[in-house]
Amino acid sequence: MILIDEYQRRQVAEAIARAEQRTDAELVAVLARRADDYPYLPLLWAALLAVLLPALLQWLLGWPGLRGLLVTQVLLFVAFCLLLRTPWLAARLAPRLLRRRRAAAFAQQQFHEQHLQRTAGTSGVLIFVCEAERFVTILTDQGTARHLDDAARAALVARLSERVNQGSTLQGFVECIDACGELLGRTLPSIGRRNQLTNQLVVLD
Repeated sequence: MILIDEYQRRQVAEAIARAEQRTDAELVAVLARRADDYPYLPLLWAALLAVLLPALLQWLLGWPGLRGLLVTQVLLFVAFCLLLRTPWLAARLAPRLLRRRRAAAFAQQQFHEQHLQRTAGTSGVLIFVCEAERFVTILTDQGTARHLDDAARAALVARLSERVNQGSTLQGFVECIDACGELLGRTLPSIGRRNQLTNQLVVLD
């Protein structure tokens, strides 16, 4: 889990302020610890492991006996439930496609909850990182989509994803925000519009 201090939050806020001096786009940065708790996955994995491991031992070694097998399965089920219940590990147990779908849906939800769809000129840009799922995306509203096209967003996402995987998420945010400001400043320059949304990094635990 990334620990965010006040200095790091200020770095992101200053990067957004710099970017918005160059462009009329409204940038918001969101760091989510996880997209979902996946509460059913630890139970599923615990049940599978508790059934299969003792059965495999009995088949290979003839141990434990039938009574011991049932006791061992119950004890292992409880142990695995306790071991696998941490949200971070539960996210790791989820299939990659499921993790990406949940994180992508959470990013869309945050686009609306941070009011990016209500900006003047439909100029919202969301820079979103979901930590447990290792998911990174940049979402744009209609007014900024044509100024920050798919190729540009893909390059920015790839660079930010690299920083996240290196454990340099905050540095990645700052670099991505600066790059967005530079790109958008060329075709969507600032005309002095009032700041509409927060510049602070939004951290969702």
